[in-house]
Amino acid sequence: MNTFLQHIWTNKWTFLFTFFVVFTLTYLVLVAVDFLPEEPAQLEEEQATDNIPAFEASEIVVTEAVLDEPSEELSYEVTAATTVQMPLSISIAKLDKTIDVLNPVSRNIADLDAALLKGAVRHPDSATLSQEGNVFLLGHSSYLPNVFNKNFQTFNGIQNLEWGDMIEVATTDTIYEYRVEKVFEARAQDVTVPIANTGNMLTLATCNSFGSVDDRYIVEAKQISRRAI
Repeated sequence: MNTFLQHIWTNKWTFLFTFFVVFTLTYLVLVAVDFLPEEPAQLEEEQATDNIPAFEASEIVVTEAVLDEPSEELSYEVTAATTVQMPLSISIAKLDKTIDVLNPVSRNIADLDAALLKGAVRHPDSATLSQEGNVFLLGHSSYLPNVFNKNFQTFNGIQNLEWGDMIEVATTDTIYEYRVEKVFEARAQDVTVPIANTGNMLTLATCNSFGSVDDRYIVEAKQISRRAI
């Protein structure tokens, strides 16, 4: 072994030159056949590129065409949406009240409670005035002698309504007239308000806050007519 190492040491420059030539030739051959391992970053980039779906130009053109020139079906949906009649105010002649109505789309209790501070609130799951069904309006009721926000007394007195009393609900261009059918007091957990397949109905309910368990007054009314403003 010592003789072998001594031989290498004696011819070290020849050995190094030979090693360099062999290493270089081997590297060039591996490059030529694409056998060298790729760097991890480069490999991950190529794999990520392979996972991105390719969209053909025709798909993009179709999408733009739908946006710029709606189909007949899309046009119908847009037209139908513009005819939705939302309640904007409610007038109760017997109580000498005209009240603003809000139409929140959120079902979040905090959002609904915030809307109650500005007037009556149409429950977002109930019918609109242009649909057959039950329009369900809620409003605060308070009999404190002094309240800073009058909307805390929005539905004060609805318990005094009787069969035959009239309620008007207005939109931007139409007034819907309802006749009171029933007035009663109920516990919150016992109140069930049917929404669909009830004809054209209106339900009013006093509400301290959404989710409260206080007793409340309920007024049920039936639509009898409507007229353009």
